[in-house]
Amino acid sequence: MKIEGPLAPGEVHVRAIRCTHPVFLSPVLRRSVLFRYLQISSFTNSSWMRTDALILLGELQTHSWSNASDTISFVKPWAQGTFSSQQWVHLQNIFRVFRSSFTRDIQEFAKMLSLEYPMELQLSGGCEVHPGNVSEHFLHVAYQGEYILSFQGTAWEPAPQAPQRVDLVIKVLNQDEGTKETVQWLLNDICPQYVNGLLETGKSELEKQVKPEAWLSSGPSPGPGRLLPVCHVSGFYPKPVWVMWMRGEQEQQGTQIGDILPNGDETWYLRATLDVAAGELAGLACRVKHSSLGGQDLVLYW
Repeated sequence: MKIEGPLAPGEVHVRAIRCTHPVFLSPVLRRSVLFRYLQISSFTNSSWMRTDALILLGELQTHSWSNASDTISFVKPWAQGTFSSQQWVHLQNIFRVFRSSFTRDIQEFAKMLSLEYPMELQLSGGCEVHPGNVSEHFLHVAYQGEYILSFQGTAWEPAPQAPQRVDLVIKVLNQDEGTKETVQWLLNDICPQYVNGLLETGKSELEKQVKPEAWLSSGPSPGPGRLLPVCHVSGFYPKPVWVMWMRGEQEQQGTQIGDILPNGDETWYLRATLDVAAGELAGLACRVKHSSLGGQDLVLYW
């Protein structure tokens, strides 16, 4: 890896970190890991706007970037990964230039296309790193909640259902060869390398296992002669979990699984319900499978 010179003011075509060797994935990577930069930019009018962003490794937030700050903040103490302080400063300069250029470009496109204010744009970019030194990258842009364009391979392309005026935006964006090179480099080279570093520095937290607790309760009656047993599962980490109402070894297909919700301590909560006749509660059990249980399922009998 080689560090090149500092950014010039306003420079968009940046090559702050150049990889000169293959990226070797950390041994902790035994499953695919998704790394996402999520940005929301709100434009109230032609002169007032704000942009906020966060970065997620899987479901875990590692960074934040508020509109009021010029620097990306670490949410986790290990969020710099294995990059040196100098390398991280260069990356921050890239994103600082990007945010400024993005704002200016959107304002120019708004004039060009006669877009109405207020408007909101969402950006999602990053990579998914798989075992075996394989990664996929993505960069999508949405306007007013509708997906309009993405970066594919070496160029910008419109979304399948994008309005025709997006074609003009694509034409302008694809004329900027330097920025396209930088986007390719960030997605193809830097993203998987950075993820690999995060997996090393955050290994103890990323590999932690917290066993779930489970309990049963009765929910509001779904109707005359019906009952709603509820299975609560809480305090588990990592997020993937399997919960099902059972009768013996038979899965009850009427099981309704709620959303997995965060607890305040970065563990997760889930509930599962089952609409049953009042006389059919006997013999029901809630079964919970989770990686922290070592193959020993939790089973709670009604």
